[in-house]
Amino acid sequence: MQRIAFATALVLTGLCALPAHAITLDQAMADPDWIGPAVEAPYWSADGKTIYYALKRNGSAIRDLHRIDPITGSDSIIGPDAMAGADGSASVFDRDHRRAAFIRNGDVFVRDIASARLTQITRTPQGESSPQFSADDRAIQFRVDNDWFVHDLASGVTGPAAILSAEKDPQDSKPDDLGELQLRLFSTLRTIKEGRDASKSNDEAFRKQDPTRSPLPFYLGDDVKIEGSALAPDGRHLLVVTTPKGHDNGKVAKLQHYVTESGYEEQEDERIRVGRNLPSPNSLWLLDLDAHTLEKLALSALPGIKDDPLRKIREENRADAARQDKGDSKAGANASEKKDGDALERSVTVPDIVWNRDGSQVAIQLRAIDNKDRWITTVDFAKNTLLNQHRLTDPAWINWNFNDFGWSRDGRTLWYLSEESGYSQLYTKQPGARAKALTSGRFEVSDPVVSPDGAWFYLRGNVEAPYSYDVYRIAATGGALEQVSHVKGMDGFALSPDGSQLALLQSSSYVPAQLGVQPAGGGESRVLTDTRTAGYKAIAWPNIEIVAIPSTHAKEPIYAKLYKPADFDASRRYPAVLFVHGAGYLQNTELGYPNYFREQMFHNLLTSKGYVVIDMDYRASEGYGRDWRTAIYRQMGHPELEDLIDCVNWLVATQSVDSKRVGLYGGSYGGFMALMAMFRAPDIFAAGAALRPVTDWTSYNHEYTSNILNTPQDDPIAYRRSSPIEFADGLKGGLLIAHGMIDDNVLFQDSARLYQRLIELRKDDFELSAYPLERHGFVHADSWYDEYRRILKLFETHLKP
Repeated sequence: MQRIAFATALVLTGLCALPAHAITLDQAMADPDWIGPAVEAPYWSADGKTIYYALKRNGSAIRDLHRIDPITGSDSIIGPDAMAGADGSASVFDRDHRRAAFIRNGDVFVRDIASARLTQITRTPQGESSPQFSADDRAIQFRVDNDWFVHDLASGVTGPAAILSAEKDPQDSKPDDLGELQLRLFSTLRTIKEGRDASKSNDEAFRKQDPTRSPLPFYLGDDVKIEGSALAPDGRHLLVVTTPKGHDNGKVAKLQHYVTESGYEEQEDERIRVGRNLPSPNSLWLLDLDAHTLEKLALSALPGIKDDPLRKIREENRADAARQDKGDSKAGANASEKKDGDALERSVTVPDIVWNRDGSQVAIQLRAIDNKDRWITTVDFAKNTLLNQHRLTDPAWINWNFNDFGWSRDGRTLWYLSEESGYSQLYTKQPGARAKALTSGRFEVSDPVVSPDGAWFYLRGNVEAPYSYDVYRIAATGGALEQVSHVKGMDGFALSPDGSQLALLQSSSYVPAQLGVQPAGGGESRVLTDTRTAGYKAIAWPNIEIVAIPSTHAKEPIYAKLYKPADFDASRRYPAVLFVHGAGYLQNTELGYPNYFREQMFHNLLTSKGYVVIDMDYRASEGYGRDWRTAIYRQMGHPELEDLIDCVNWLVATQSVDSKRVGLYGGSYGGFMALMAMFRAPDIFAAGAALRPVTDWTSYNHEYTSNILNTPQDDPIAYRRSSPIEFADGLKGGLLIAHGMIDDNVLFQDSARLYQRLIELRKDDFELSAYPLERHGFVHADSWYDEYRRILKLFETHLKP
């Protein structure tokens, strides 16, 4: 993408002119049923003739299953009477695409494509999953929890592929000294034992040779818990993931409910806080089902497994503690009590395992618990060892996105996504050989799908611009990256079973995701649905500009959505509001329907009241590559605030904004940033609303926070540097804090602690609004209305002349 050194404005396509009337706050915050539901989770039928999708029912949380003919557009709801004949999602096919297997309502079904005959394989109260055809296509293999079963299609017999037991092998018990004495003294006891042992050996021999018998159990020991498993399609090997039994998950506090049906206060368990205990380490076992052997796979083959990427950070924190005269610091001891200089193997987790089609190769993804490394390995079955195929390492953290991997259709080539170039790109690799980058550039690709003939990879990518997403494809052997769709707001896609068509989830700024279909080789998308209500479609929504704001701290511009009054007059000076999106790693400057559709309507309401509004993808946002994402490592709230200040300066310089009348608001991560702005740049932001904000990162969860800030035990500097409560004394302007009291993501305690801190600091222009029946994402229209009524009042009070 060509570098943009000045602000540009791109008008979104397909939108109407100026609105006939301004939307009201009550309408903007009403139940979104008045807008119309978005199409969800489309998938093709097994024969590729129809498309299924889910649609929320008006006035209900229920999702109906629809089936639509992509040629005629005939659309029907699958009711209970028709559900027995419906296909499930994520069908898998045999080699010749003559049969498809899928899960529906937790049971396994097989569809014969030519005859359309549907056969139900299971009908159980358990939930089956992960169906796959055996290597010879004679059986269906599926999983129940972590146990695998095999259904023979010819005989109709179903049995376990392996029996796993997290117990000690009862036959491994050795007699103690008293038992040995008994056997030495009494020949009759020896004869009984010899007969029992001979009978056991004979039974085991018959069970191994007799295919009609259930297999012998595998005993993994009573000190482990089984977490996952993956069966080879040829039925020869099973990989099992375990964690130590009794792993301490840390203290769990109670979340208090005050408004309840019973009339009494009620409690539920909260989540674990960051650093209270590390995730359970995984071990990997290889089971040979034919030889009935099991081997624990060593991690020693993983390059860098003995590295200590946090050593220098712990040293920095110890030195800082010493400077502050805090005495003996415990910052150098993490949960595993690893000491600097020890060459210990780091613990890992095993997120996924993928076998190739014939079971001759397996790919395993492993991630270091410290979040700095990701490995993709294969297995040497002759030596029972891991073979590293790819290591992705990052001094900040490995992205939680872009970790897809798998095998080519012929099962000989490994493919995977990696951010090693700075952007998520697609690579292929013959095991043991050098990797090949199929895609490259300053854009991101995701969601790779291999075509049924194995000739193509289909991908979602933002090649044209960071905010414009479409389907692309590239030959499996390499070549030019071809743009297939041209909708710009492509939220997802599904390739038809024969590889000839694409079902698209496509949207635009004011149109929720709709279902489209087009040829897989390229062409125009035909939109099959329009789920918007007549009332919503009647509103003439204003255009939104996407602008590129020059950054004073990064080479790339900061992309943002700009909203201006319909009667904008450059000779006037306007108040401005900055919206800060949540999640940190989320993209809201896109050409598709936004996550924050209510906020988008609120922004239009603000422009009708004379505000300029901007919504920017600050550093940490998704869609802009690795460096944009990791700029916040160990300093959350600092690069983002620099970007917000750049935005304010640009608004003042180019958009007639009054520098003394600037406010901001946001929820979750956006609420955290609203606090950082109000506390650390109080002379720039006159008012701010922090919704469900993180105020102290030591209270947030482990999975998210430890990626960016490490743990409080290893890196207390990063937590002090990044937590708004540490900067609360800087508050000068008007502050609104709003929080759901049963929020189980960002706990209400965050806002309560900050409120107490502001009281003790003798601040006088702040307010806490609490919502007893709301969790992190509000669901009740009354709460939405009350919250945004207060936000509007805050801005009208502090930002108007």
